[in-house]
Amino acid sequence: MTFTKTSQKFGQWADSRANTVYGLGFSSEHHLTKFAEKFQEFKEAARLAKEKSQEKMELTSTPSQESAGGDLQSPLTPESINGTDDERTTPDVTPNSEPRAEPTQNALPFTHSSAINKHWEAELATLKGNNAKLTAALLESTANVKQWKQQLAAYQEEAERLHKRVSELECLSNQANAVQSHKTELNQKIQELETTLKKKEEEIERLKEEVEHAKELQDQKDSLSQKLQEVETHNKDMEGQLSDLEQRLEKSQNEQDAFRNNLKTLLEILDGKIFELTELRDNLAKLIECS
Repeated sequence: MTFTKTSQKFGQWADSRANTVYGLGFSSEHHLTKFAEKFQEFKEAARLAKEKSQEKMELTSTPSQESAGGDLQSPLTPESINGTDDERTTPDVTPNSEPRAEPTQNALPFTHSSAINKHWEAELATLKGNNAKLTAALLESTANVKQWKQQLAAYQEEAERLHKRVSELECLSNQANAVQSHKTELNQKIQELETTLKKKEEEIERLKEEVEHAKELQDQKDSLSQKLQEVETHNKDMEGQLSDLEQRLEKSQNEQDAFRNNLKTLLEILDGKIFELTELRDNLAKLIECS
C-alpha cells in the first residue's frame, strides 16, 4: 500500500494488489502530514517485521537442512514436516523397520515446525494489529470525509448566502450612492433657492421703501393739488373780482380818475399776486412732472 499527498488537504491511499484507490480529505495540512507520517511509520514497521521474519526463516531452515543430512532440499511445509493426511492415517510400516528409530529422526523437524508456527502466529498477530489500526484510521478518515463533505456543503450554502447578501449590499450601496448624489443636488438647489429668496427679500424691502416714498410723494402731491385747487379757486375769485373791477372801472373810468393812482397800486399788487401764483403753479407742474 502507498499513501501520496495530492494537495495541502487531500491524499490518495492506493492498494496495488486490490486495484483500489481511496481519496482522503483532511481539515488541515497538519492532520494530513500527521496521517502520512503514521502511515509511513506503520509501513516501515511492517517491512522490518517482514525482513525479521525472513531472517528467522533462513536461520531456522539452515539447521533443519543440516540435521536432515541434505535430504530436505525444498522449503519446509506442514505437509513435509507432519506428512500428508494419507501418511498420517495409514503409515507404511515394514517388518524390517525399527519402530524406536522413527521418533528420534522426526523430533527435530517437529520442534522447528512449532517454532516457525509460533513465529508466524506472532507475525500474523502483529500484521492483524497493524491492519486493525490502519482500518480504524481508514474508517475514521472516511467518517471525517463525510463530515467534511457536510461541512463543505454547509460552507457552500453559507458562501452562496453571503454572496447573495453581498449582491444585495452592493445594490443598496448603489442606491445609497444615487440617493447621496440626489441629496447633494437637492442641497445645491436649496442653497440656490435660499440665495434667490434672499435676493427677492432684499428687492421686496427695496420696493417697500420705494412704495412708502411714493406714498409720501402722493400725499405731498395730494396736498399740493388741494392747495393748487384752492389757489385756482381763489384765482378765479380774484379774476371775477378783477372783471367786476374792470367793468366798474370801465363804467366809472371817467368818475374814478381821482382813484387812478390807487387803482394802479392795486393792480401792481394784483400783478405781484398773480406772478406768485404763476410761479407756484409752475413749481407744482414741475413737481407733478418729476413724480
